[in-house]
Amino acid sequence: MLVRKMLLAAAAALAAAGAPATATAQSWDMPTPYAPANFHTVNIERFAAAVKTATGGKLAIKVHPGASLYKMPEIKRAVQTGQVPIGEVLMVTLTNENPLYAVDGLPFLASSYAQAEKLWGIQRPYVERILAAQGMRLLFAVPWPPQGLMANKEVTSAADLEGLNFRAYDKQTSRLAELFKARPVTIQAAEVAQALSTGKINSLISSAQSGVDYKAWESLKYFYDVQAWLPKNMVIVSNAALEALDPATRNAVLAEGKKAEQAGWASSQEVAEATKKTLAANGMKVLAPSPKLVDDLNRMGRQMVDEWLAGAGADGKAVVEAFRK
Repeated sequence: MLVRKMLLAAAAALAAAGAPATATAQSWDMPTPYAPANFHTVNIERFAAAVKTATGGKLAIKVHPGASLYKMPEIKRAVQTGQVPIGEVLMVTLTNENPLYAVDGLPFLASSYAQAEKLWGIQRPYVERILAAQGMRLLFAVPWPPQGLMANKEVTSAADLEGLNFRAYDKQTSRLAELFKARPVTIQAAEVAQALSTGKINSLISSAQSGVDYKAWESLKYFYDVQAWLPKNMVIVSNAALEALDPATRNAVLAEGKKAEQAGWASSQEVAEATKKTLAANGMKVLAPSPKLVDDLNRMGRQMVDEWLAGAGADGKAVVEAFRK
């Protein structure tokens, strides 16, 4: 009798295990690299909530902010290998994989939201093809506000940055530090606040939003609104995980992704001015760059674009040529 009960229990367990996945709610873990209050994270939390509502609770996305699940350099690989089904990553950090990821990080190529939108329309199909070849799909992408220059001293020309410890996070920012004759120090987003407080870095190019996240005013005194570039964060999803969903759930994820992209671009523009005011309210000097600094940065930007084009291949050249028309 005992053996019979055990066999029946085992059979019931196997039957339950074999039940269609769509019969019960599913949960996706989603690593993100930025703080919970960052507008990118807020936008993603709203996306996750919208997916849960749109699917009637059939899919719940658990957001893990602040690099609490995976650090930035690990997130794309985690999605690609199926460790997590979905994640967010700063596109330019993938430059070493493919130069097409770096287009929106080229200094002074696209320095406004209108230019960034035009560039993204050209760049997007290339990024989608790269990801598709690796078993992933681009869900949506949202730009940071225009990047400013932050330093612990007054900067009226590029020469004033010589010798400073400059935060680098990709090939482009490392190269920019070299042109400044500063010391590039590789620091991931989740570690910047500590690096500032310990003096490991004392200068960086980043958005005012990031300056607020890092409480930059505790270590740095100057923010120059140079509007260097508008890099994008992208949300990627495993194609296998997406295809495993029932059609209605899958379509809901894709539809909410489109909405999240539109909402994210609008939020980026809203926080661009608000966060500069927050920096100023906390004691930072928020200034327009001097004509000399603008000239220096534009010259370096042109040099970096030319260097990038030399190694970007036909696709890279096609993107820049289409953008410049």
